[in-house]
Amino acid sequence: MAFADGEVGQVRSATDIVALISETSALKKSGRRWTGLCPFHAEKSPSFSVNAEEGYYYCFGCGAKGDAITFVREVQGLDFRDALQFLADKAGIELKEDEKSGPQRRDRAAHFEAMNLAVEWYHDRLLNSPDAGAARQYLRSRGIDGETVRAFKLGYAPDEWDALASAIKVPATILEGTGLGFTNSRGRVQDALRARVIFPISDTSGRPIAMGGRILPGAPPRADGRTEAKYKNSPETQIYSKRRTLYGLNLAKEDIIKSGEIIVCEGYTDVIGMFQVGLRRAVATCGTALSEEHFRMMRNFAPRIVLAYDADGAGQSAAASVYQWERQHEVEVAVVQMPAGSDPGQLAQSDPDLLRSAVAHAIPFLQFRLNRVLAVANMTTAEGRAAAAERAVDVVAEHPTDLVRDQYIQQVADALRLSVENLRPLVANAVRRGPRPVSTNPRATAVTRPTRVTNPGERTGSRSGITALQLAVHAPESVEGRVVAAYFVDADQRSAFEALADGRLTVDAIEILESRGEGAAAQILQQVLVDEFSENDTNDHVVQGVVAQLLRAAVAVALRDIERELRSGAVTAESALAVIKDVKNRLTELDGDQATASEKELREWLVIHDGARE
Repeated sequence: MAFADGEVGQVRSATDIVALISETSALKKSGRRWTGLCPFHAEKSPSFSVNAEEGYYYCFGCGAKGDAITFVREVQGLDFRDALQFLADKAGIELKEDEKSGPQRRDRAAHFEAMNLAVEWYHDRLLNSPDAGAARQYLRSRGIDGETVRAFKLGYAPDEWDALASAIKVPATILEGTGLGFTNSRGRVQDALRARVIFPISDTSGRPIAMGGRILPGAPPRADGRTEAKYKNSPETQIYSKRRTLYGLNLAKEDIIKSGEIIVCEGYTDVIGMFQVGLRRAVATCGTALSEEHFRMMRNFAPRIVLAYDADGAGQSAAASVYQWERQHEVEVAVVQMPAGSDPGQLAQSDPDLLRSAVAHAIPFLQFRLNRVLAVANMTTAEGRAAAAERAVDVVAEHPTDLVRDQYIQQVADALRLSVENLRPLVANAVRRGPRPVSTNPRATAVTRPTRVTNPGERTGSRSGITALQLAVHAPESVEGRVVAAYFVDADQRSAFEALADGRLTVDAIEILESRGEGAAAQILQQVLVDEFSENDTNDHVVQGVVAQLLRAAVAVALRDIERELRSGAVTAESALAVIKDVKNRLTELDGDQATASEKELREWLVIHDGARE
C-alpha cells in the first residue's frame, strides 16, 4: 500500500510511544527516559529504555530496538501496513486506501467496530430495557452496583433470535468472524448469546475483543432438554486469543504497577468482586488454564503473581508448570488461602475484610500445596506420619531448586516428627523418578497405596482420556490414526486403549484386561461400553478438541522427562533446549492453520519418546 506523503511521519508523531508500550509492559520515569522490563526477553533488572521525545525504544539486554510501528509489528505480529493502520486508528488519523489494501486488515478493523457496537448495545440493554430486570436483579444479588456495571461495561443479551444482529446491522461474515453470531441451517443469522449477562473482554488498550455470557439462575432448559452451560464464551478470532488475554487487565494495570503484584482469579465475577473491595489489580483467564503466554504478559507488569483460586484445581501437571514459569520469568508465585467453599466474588460480598486479609497473607505456591497435605495427615500413628511424609516428599520434589526443596523438607520433618536425614534421600529419589499422583486422603495411612476401587458411575483419570476411549469404542473411525497409546498419561486409560488395539471387540478387551489382573482398566471399558453416545460427539470440532487436550497433556509429561534428563546430565543442555523449543512451537500451532501438520509431527515425536522410555 502506498501512503500519501507524510502519513507515516504523521502517525509516528501522533503516537505516544510511552503509552503504547505501557499497554504491554510497565514503564517508570528515569530522568529523561522511561525504563522497564523488556517485553521481548525474560529479565529481573530493567534494561529496556524508551526515549519519549524521539519515539524510540532500545533494550540493552537483548538488543531489541525500533519506533512505535516496529513495536506493534513485533508484539502483535503485524506487517508494516497493518501496524501503521493500527496506530492511525488509535490516533484518529484516516489513512488513504488504495486497491492493494489487504482484506485481512479491513476485516480486523470491521471486527473491532462490530465488537464495540455490540458492547454498547448490550450495555444499554442492561441499563435501560425492561426485559433486563432479571439480569439487573442477579447482579445486585452478587453485590455488583451500578458504578461497577458501568466501569466493566456489563450488558444483557435478550432471549431473542437476532436482536443484536438486527440492531447493529453488520454483515453476517463479520458477526461470524467475531463470534457474535452465526448462520443457522435455514440460512438465518442468529445471535450467539441469548438470555445472558454479558461480560465484555478487552485488550490491554481497552478495545473490546470478545464476550463472556453468564446464564441467569433458574433459566429453563433448552427445547431439546439439554442443560445450558453456565458460561458461554467467544471463540478465538482474528482479534482474540485466549492464551494472550486476561480479563480486566486494561482496568487493573495502574494498580498492578503501583502495588507490584497481580491477582489472578478464575472468573469474571471474581475479578469484579476484587475491584469492589479495593483490590483493583485482579484479572482472570478467559475460559482456559494459565499458560506460559499469560505468565510472560504478567511479568511485564509485576514481579509477584497471586493465585486467588484452588491451586490444586488445575491438576498435578500444572504445579510443575508454575515452578518452571516462576523460575524462567523470574516472578514470585503465591496463593490466597480461600475459606472452604467460597470464591473471591462471594467473599467480596459476605466478608470483604477477610478477602483483603487473605490476599495480603498469600503464601508461596509450594507452601500452599504442602499445607494441604499436612492438614489431613494422621499424626496419631507412625504409619500415618509415614504416609503423610511420602505425599509431602512428592510435593516438595516438584520444585526445581535444591535449596528450596531442602528448606521445605526440614519443615516436613519438624511437622511430622521425623528425621530430616531420612527424608532427604526420599526427596532425591522422587526427583529422579518424577511426579506421580498425590493423594490427600487422610484414610490412606499405608506408605504403599492400595489399588483404588471405583464406585459405579465414578470416573478416574482425565476427562479427555475417557472421551477418547468413548470415541475408540463407539466410533473408532473418528480417531483412527489420530490417537495413539502414548497420548494417555493415565496408566489405566492407556491399558484400556491398548487392549482395544487391532480393532479388538470391547468385550474381548475387557476379558483380556481382567485376565491380566487390570481390574481398573477393565472397569473403565465396562463403563465406556454402556455410555450414552451421540453422533454429535463425532463431529470434527469435538474430535479435534479431544485430540488436542490429550496431546497437550502427553507432551507436558514428555517435556518434564526431558527436563529431568537435563538436570541429571543424561542429555546436553543444547540438545534438550532445542527439543523443548521445537515442541513448544508445534504446540502453539495446534490452534492455527498448521494444526494438522503440527499434530502429526507431535504424534510422531511422542511415539518415539514413548518408545525410548520403555
